[in-house]
Amino acid sequence: MVLVVDDDSAMRDALTNLFLSVGLRAEVFGSAPELLRCRLPNIPSCLVLDIRLPGVTGLDFQVELSEAGIHIPIIFMTGHGDIPMSVQAMKAGAVDFLTKPFRHHEMLHAVNRALAADRKRRAEQKIISELRVLYESLTSREREVFVLVTAGLVNKRIAAELGVSEITVKVHRTQVTRKMQTRSLADLVRKAETLGIHRTKP
Repeated sequence: MVLVVDDDSAMRDALTNLFLSVGLRAEVFGSAPELLRCRLPNIPSCLVLDIRLPGVTGLDFQVELSEAGIHIPIIFMTGHGDIPMSVQAMKAGAVDFLTKPFRHHEMLHAVNRALAADRKRRAEQKIISELRVLYESLTSREREVFVLVTAGLVNKRIAAELGVSEITVKVHRTQVTRKMQTRSLADLVRKAETLGIHRTKP
């Protein structure tokens, strides 16, 4: 799905026809608030956004989306672009910055890159979401063991830190391995890194 925000109806129609011609769905809007009133599609998507819009500018809207936690890839287009403006857009994460009039293949190339980036982001989010479900199935003691194991501590040291026996640590460690669906310490460490879980004290 390609979302287009441009106050020029002729440009909206031209882009709709372009995207439809290569099998892409498109939804068009005349302003940023108009887009925000609609539910964003839960499929790989990107936003083709004009810099100069009535009310909120494209650059301001980019910031607004980021602050709202909406991370859709953005392709900017403008008939009045300048280098500082393009630098600002790209530093804030834009996929591309196209100056009107642009060639069809330039826009399609940018859209394909943006959709690929969104597919990757969604796949990574799915993995993290699934790992969080597994992590939340651990008991509080199992989470403590999980943190210490992935920090590289051996069972004897973990037992000393938690004030329990080594046998107890081994039992919890087995449960952690089973619940987190891992077969090796390296895999467990990778999952901890993906979740951003690490030991906060030496």
